[in-house]
Amino acid sequence: MLVMTGTGTGVGKTITTAAIAALALEQGQRVAVLKPAQTGVAPGEAGDLDDIVRLAGKDVTTRELRRYPDPLSPEAAARRSGLPTLGPGEIAAAAAELDAAHDLTLIEGAGGLLVRFDTQGSGLAEVAWSLGAPVVVVAQPGLGTLNATALTAEVATRRGLNVVGVVVGAWPAEPDLASVENLQDLPNAAGAPMLGVLPEGLGAVERDTFVERARSGLSPWFGGEFDPESFAGSATVGK
Repeated sequence: MLVMTGTGTGVGKTITTAAIAALALEQGQRVAVLKPAQTGVAPGEAGDLDDIVRLAGKDVTTRELRRYPDPLSPEAAARRSGLPTLGPGEIAAAAAELDAAHDLTLIEGAGGLLVRFDTQGSGLAEVAWSLGAPVVVVAQPGLGTLNATALTAEVATRRGLNVVGVVVGAWPAEPDLASVENLQDLPNAAGAPMLGVLPEGLGAVERDTFVERARSGLSPWFGGEFDPESFAGSATVGK
């Protein structure tokens, strides 16, 4: 079981989750992805789990516990819509049920680690703690990511969580100086190894291409071929 969190919104968390799921499926594992709260998507519209099935493959099991139409934190979206909030106990129970029938269960949070699910202030951190599940941090590549990554890792550590690694969720085709230098510094900020760098725009490719790029962009820890030292050594500032 892995808990997938990000340093913010739009950092490539769903694509990273799909990439990990795709490689696990290629290895013959039974894979489940739990999205506790989907926000900003109306009933009947495609959400993050639809993207994961499209990219990783139809054999992945998916479960969504709540859906709120407003693009806000789950707590705020629930308040505006009048729909019930979601507590960590319900999330943990659903995750445990999925994990009992699968080889790998991925829990994809909403935004960052401390985004609130309910009025008590519970979030993904409480879910990870109750399950004893390791955390993967998905980070952006550029300026500001070191602080956001360090804050996420420090909060996780203070709450007794195990951050196993950091993945850059959307590496630009023409990286700037900060992005290139951050390849060296992100593991220090996270207090954990670099477990992958995925190219931007990956969500728009066909599944076969997606699996190939997931393999080259993710660490052997996930069944991929990514070598952080080799990638960092070859990265250059774009024109």
